[in-house]
This record gives sequence, C-alpha cells and structure tokens, in this order.
Amino acid sequence: MATNPPPETPDEVPDARRLRAILIAVCVALMAVIASVSGLNVAQPDLAVEFGASQSTILWIINIYTLTLAALLLPLGALGDRLGRKPTLIAGLVVFGVASTVAGLAPSAEVMLGARLLSGVGAAMIMPITLAVITSTFPAEERGRAIGVWTGVAGGGGILGMFLSAALVDVADWRWLFVLPVALVAVALVMAVRSVPNSRETSAHSFDRVGALTSVVAVVGLIFTLQEGPERGWTAPETLTALVVGLVATVAFVVWELRRRDASLLDVRLFRERGLAGGSLTLLVVFGVQAGIFVVLFPFFQAVLGWSGLLSTLALMPMAVLMMAASGLAPRLAERVGARWTMAVGVLLAGAGLALMAVTVSVDGGYLSVLPGMLAMGLGMGLSMTPSTEAITSSLPRARQGVASALNDVTRELGTALGVALLGALLSAGYRNAMDDRLIGVPAGTAATAREGVANATEVADPSTPTGQALLDAARESFVDGWQQAMWAGVLVMAALLAYVVTRGPRKQPPTDPPLSTPDAPPLPETATHETI
Repeated sequence: MATNPPPETPDEVPDARRLRAILIAVCVALMAVIASVSGLNVAQPDLAVEFGASQSTILWIINIYTLTLAALLLPLGALGDRLGRKPTLIAGLVVFGVASTVAGLAPSAEVMLGARLLSGVGAAMIMPITLAVITSTFPAEERGRAIGVWTGVAGGGGILGMFLSAALVDVADWRWLFVLPVALVAVALVMAVRSVPNSRETSAHSFDRVGALTSVVAVVGLIFTLQEGPERGWTAPETLTALVVGLVATVAFVVWELRRRDASLLDVRLFRERGLAGGSLTLLVVFGVQAGIFVVLFPFFQAVLGWSGLLSTLALMPMAVLMMAASGLAPRLAERVGARWTMAVGVLLAGAGLALMAVTVSVDGGYLSVLPGMLAMGLGMGLSMTPSTEAITSSLPRARQGVASALNDVTRELGTALGVALLGALLSAGYRNAMDDRLIGVPAGTAATAREGVANATEVADPSTPTGQALLDAARESFVDGWQQAMWAGVLVMAALLAYVVTRGPRKQPPTDPPLSTPDAPPLPETATHETI
C-alpha cells in the first residue's frame, strides 16, 4: 500500500537535483528584477516622444522603481521571514508580473509611473527572498557556491539586461522591453511553485512597525537626495529637505533598534561583528564604483566614439561575463585563503582596473584603451562580491535571513546611488574645468551649451567645418580629462577599502549554518522557531 512521504524537517536537505532547480528558480526571478533596474535607460528618448513627457518625468519613471525597491527591502524581507518565504516570493512574482504588463501597455506617463511603483513593490518582495531561500535551504558546504551564482546574476545581470533591452529597442519598440521581465517572471513562477520549499520563522516578538517605518523614510530620503541632487542642484530646497529627513530618520532608526534589541527589525549591535561590517562596506563601495563606471563608459562609447546604444552595451559584455565567472570561482578561493583575502584580492584588482583606465584612456585609443581596465574591474568585483554577501548572511541568525538578504540588497542600492552621484559629479566638474580653457573664441551661446556635457557639444558642433570639428575635439579631450579625475578618485576610495578589508575583514571560518547568535555581539535569546514546509 502506498504511503505519503514524510514532511520535510529543518534538518532535511533537498537532493542535488532539487537544489539545482531551486537555484535556477531564484536566479531567474532575480534576473527579472535586475533587468528592470537598467532596462528603461536605453529607451529615454522613445518614452519622451511617446508620452510627450519632460526629461524630469522620464527620470522619475526610471528612478521610482529603484526608490521603491530600496525603501521596502528591509520591511518586506522581515515579513517574508515571518509569513513564509515561498508565498512571499510567489506573491512578489505575481505583483511584479502584473505591474510589468501594465507598464508595457501604459497609455500615459501617469499610468507608467504607477506601474513602475508597483513593480518596485513586487521587486522588494522578490529580491531578498531569493537570497534567503539559498541561505536557509542549501547545506553549508554548498552554500558559498550557490551564493556565488546569485551574486554573479546580481552583478552582471544588469549589464546583460541593458544589452537585451537595447537590442529590443533597436529591432522592435520600447514596449517590448517589458516582455523580457514578464517572461522571466512566468518561468520563475512555475519553477518556484514546483521546486522552492517553504520556510518561515515564528517569533515571540511582534513585528517592528516603527523600525520598518523609519527605515523606509531613511532610505527614501537618502536615495532621493542622491538621485535628484545632480538634477535639481545639491543646494536646492527639495534636495536639502530630503537629506535632512533621511539623516534624522536614520538616527531615529538606530536609536529605536538599540532600544528594541532582540525584537528589532535589524539588530544594529551586530555591526560590531567583522563579517557584517566588512561585507556591507565592501558591497557599498564596490557597487558604487561599478555604477559610477557605467556613468563614465556610456557617454565615452556614445558621444566620444560615436557608437550606438546597442554597441555600447555590447562593449560592456566582456566585463559582465568575467564578473559572473569570478563570482562563481570566489567561493573556492575563499575556502583556501579565507573570505578576507579573497575580498582583498578583488578590491585590489578592481582598484588596479580603475588606475589602468585612468592612465591609458584616450580618444585615439578608443575601446582598446579601456578594455584591459574593464576586465580587471570585472574580475575584481566578482571576487569581492560573493564573500562579502556570504559574510553578511552568515552574520545574522537563521531566523533573520530575510533581513540579512534585504540588508545586502539595500547596501547595493545605496552604493549604486552614491556612486552615480559622486563619480558623475566629479566627471562633470572635471569636464567643465577642462572645457573652460578650450572655449576661448567660441560664441557665448554655443560655448554655454558645449560646457554642459560632451553629448551637448556633439549636438551643437558641426564637424564639417574647422571650427565645429575643433569644438568637438575639445569636448572629447575634456571628457577624457574629467574621466581621469573621476577614476583617480575611485582609486583612492578603493585603496581605503583595501586597507580596511586587510585589517578588519571577516576572519577565516569553516562554512557553517547561520548562527542563532553572533560571537562578537551580546547573546541573542532568539525565541524564534524554524519551520520548513
């Protein structure tokens, strides 16, 4: 007589085939989220024409997704721990898929804004759960490799998404950009229902509503400041107000979490633990530098070299492929030499890549003058991301893996916004300073436009005339000067990070399950119980 299989227990590990299916499912879901972060960037002119919208509105259509995603990661990650990771993942996929469909069919900018906001909500449900499923399901000896695959998708998926988006815009229409995330969501949804096990934590403490609210306000204020500062001006009332609100909410969050202690949304005492602090800081800097590099590379390819958007994204693929490969290899290196030295080697290589680009970049050298630096950066970022992510997730208790994963993701989003704002500002300042000395004798109106940026100079310069060609050459050379200034600033930041990782990076430890408490923090009387369904 047939009998029903016994239910899974927390100690029961899925077989190798099911583990592969779980990893594929969560990585496909993650790819849908990551691809939507950068996909619309290549369609800004098409959106402006379609909706008759201003540049400010178009930027909000793009930014409201990342703003919502970053703001809701911590609260929704914590709720996923309590309500069940599988139902949270499935609900997030449904919300994200519906919102992406509405965005693809949007008749107006207002509908598009609403759909992108809803997409951010769904993405915030998906992203932390994908990593939490890995850390709560995979055995310790296989977890590092699985996290390596996840970080490879998180790091290189954005570049791959931009390439596919640019290809769709070139051969079809901007609305087809949303076919990719919807298709990925459909695949992930089917695989998640069939393969992903459910796990949840039952806690004796109530949900930290005040912590959730203050975290949302803090992230919104800081991300808004970094996104809108370059557009509105850093001293604009809106920018300064958002900065003050973000900083006050951050302080309030820390104070409240210290009072809540074991019942907090995120126990900030755990940042005294080397792994959590070192992993978070490394991801913040690495993703900031990566985002800043994209700010520099795209105008170099398009405005300086005259390439199309599709060719420009294709030029980034070697860097993305090497980054994804290095992310997969990093766990094996970490097993031999430890997470700290793996992270240190990665940071060193990424910094060397920045320095190499600063030294070799030139207008005449074109793509080959920056390719070696790009490859070094891809290798370095891949090696540093995986052990940093594992250091964060292994520092928090098993009952808080959704929060740990959300913290990992929030750090990435903050780093991205910070890198774009700071390196972009350095590039712009360096360009204008270099351009001022080359605009002598140019008519005032033309000079003012050319001073705004290399793309603006390209629009007003007529290369068929000697004066126009001279202005175009001056703009390109000035851009390279600004590039070098931004790259050397990045080198200094990476050097400081390297010193920190070497002295304060995670200690070498054998792979273990996430702890019930952390050794460097006060013991946490964790009253949660773990259920696998």
